[in-house]
Amino acid sequence: MTATMIKEFRLPDLGEGLTESEIVSWKVGVGDTVSLNQIIAEVETAKAVVELPSPFAGVITALHEQPGTVVEVGKPIVSFEVKDDAGNQPGAAATADAALPRREPNLVGYGAVVESTGRPVRRQRALVEAAAPVEAAPQVEPAPQVEPAPPVEPAETGSVESRGQDTRPAERPRSTPPVRKLAKDLGVDLEKVAGAGPGGLITRDDVRNFVGGGDLPAAAQELAAQETAPQSAAARGEREVRTPIKGVRKYTAAAMVSSAFTAPHVTEFLTVDVTPAMELLARLKESKPFAGHKLTPLTLVSKAVLIALRRNPGLNARWDEANQEIVQFNYVNLGIAAATPRGLTVPNIKDADRLTFVDLSTALAELTDTARAGKTSPEDLSGGTISITNIGVFGIDAGTPILNPGEAAILAVGAVRKTPWEYQDQVALRQVMTLSLSFDHRLVDGEQGSRFLADVGALLADPGMAFAMA
Repeated sequence: MTATMIKEFRLPDLGEGLTESEIVSWKVGVGDTVSLNQIIAEVETAKAVVELPSPFAGVITALHEQPGTVVEVGKPIVSFEVKDDAGNQPGAAATADAALPRREPNLVGYGAVVESTGRPVRRQRALVEAAAPVEAAPQVEPAPQVEPAPPVEPAETGSVESRGQDTRPAERPRSTPPVRKLAKDLGVDLEKVAGAGPGGLITRDDVRNFVGGGDLPAAAQELAAQETAPQSAAARGEREVRTPIKGVRKYTAAAMVSSAFTAPHVTEFLTVDVTPAMELLARLKESKPFAGHKLTPLTLVSKAVLIALRRNPGLNARWDEANQEIVQFNYVNLGIAAATPRGLTVPNIKDADRLTFVDLSTALAELTDTARAGKTSPEDLSGGTISITNIGVFGIDAGTPILNPGEAAILAVGAVRKTPWEYQDQVALRQVMTLSLSFDHRLVDGEQGSRFLADVGALLADPGMAFAMA
């Protein structure tokens, strides 16, 4: 008989000394067999939503925290049953777990030492495997969210006769909470119902058909409809909606307050005729070297900022209050503010000043797509040196952006509008953009800020200026 033991996985520090994270969702359930580094959960730190890999190969025995719970770093969140290669007896699992040195990762993706030499076996109906096809099929019940199953009780699933055998608790029928509630109201045992949905999912129609011909009492139908039809707060008669401040939004709020009341902000504005830049952009899109690349006005502005920083390096710096020093960066980690469903984030492109125009366009596209999907890593959210916020995509012309903490400047890019403009001593319809530059007046004086903004504007008004400034 192969000995097994229980291993606890404690919430790791997901980067930069963060003290807590919120459990967003579980990708596994109790009784699932997982492999090393298999994604088991999504957690939201103060900066981003990240995927949490399994540090062990084994069977999930308990999920200690529910989705939506904020957990402190170091607190147990999941337990595994793994093979005990050291030969400890199952009864001594807790003692052995405390005695053995831990090799848990302190950053997502770092992996861990395989605790089991046996080959993990995938369950036939794992929750995570069935989630995708359920969401993709609109004709069936809404896809159930991956919920942590409660600890399995012997009365429901039977008992495990031997820890050393491949005998695991039976899996409860897959269904959504409204379906389980409907079955309970009708006195239907879901163990006896065959699921017709993808992956064996039990739907309301399956429950109706089980009780005979699909006829249900009116009260049960109304109750099921109430369970499944989401209502807005206004429809429910609520005059207020309260949302807990946590995760990314909590971090962003604290950072913005700290920045606004720590760094003395100055904002300058410059309206530029960017018709030549837009014409260049149109030509580049039609050229073969740029085929398949996403080129936007933001791509041109980003390149202009990188070129202008060579002539005005004072804006690529940081104020070190603790050491009373100005830190001048000889590299550019270009931050791009991104509005996501979870709040504002500012991921950055590392060493953006070393990228070609094509590589910069690719990096910008990947950065924005990753941010909108909520998959930006903590590493990509730290270490920025200067930022750009594109308010033009919302049809806004100008603003006074707040500095990203630890940076000397941020440039807001307004919408490109066709406007009557003086051109060659005549009034013509031209494409015009307003640039708004906020900077830390401790680091950057008015002359430096003005020269930088003028250089960015000159590059957009006449892209050929890049040859003179490069």
